[in-house]
Amino acid sequence: MGMILGKISVETPKYELIQSTTDYEIRKYPAAVIAQVTYDPTQFKGNKDGGFMLLANYIGALGNPQNSKPETIAMTAPVITKSSEQIAMTAPVVTKTGDGEKNTVTMQFILPAKYTKAEEAPKPLDERVVIVEEGERKYGAVKFSGTANDKTVKEKVENLKKWLERDGFKIIGEFELARYNPPWTLPPFKTNEVMIPVE
Repeated sequence: MGMILGKISVETPKYELIQSTTDYEIRKYPAAVIAQVTYDPTQFKGNKDGGFMLLANYIGALGNPQNSKPETIAMTAPVITKSSEQIAMTAPVVTKTGDGEKNTVTMQFILPAKYTKAEEAPKPLDERVVIVEEGERKYGAVKFSGTANDKTVKEKVENLKKWLERDGFKIIGEFELARYNPPWTLPPFKTNEVMIPVE
């Protein structure tokens, strides 16, 4: 019942609150180990969240873990998604170019804090799932409830960019969408954030 009403009962990343305004927060996150998959949503019948099942299978959320140990890895929140235009078959780096351009999505599960290096995490059996280390990073973040549809996310991102620029922060990357609840959580109780990396 708690998850339907938005209770977050899994590990979430710790961060240091650098600054809080009425509009947004500036947060510093420590290094983390991440399982991620980058894909073209057309591979999943146009579903932008199609990579979720690959990551859920890796950690064993849906049965036997699809990793080399096999070891069940605790689910954490949030699930991070990043949209970008990339040249096919590249690492998830935002690239805008002419021919061969594809809209891709990178979905990430932040692994539990007990994993401090990528090699400590079990190796995925599905080569589409990649384990990476992300260094310490700083974000401007806005929290919101409801369903994180494209229109709402775009509005939140545009406002956050405007506020960060107004207050003198240098934006150093594309936005990330953080969703903390399962799909069956009632929309008014969902916790979502848009986060933009800053210097």
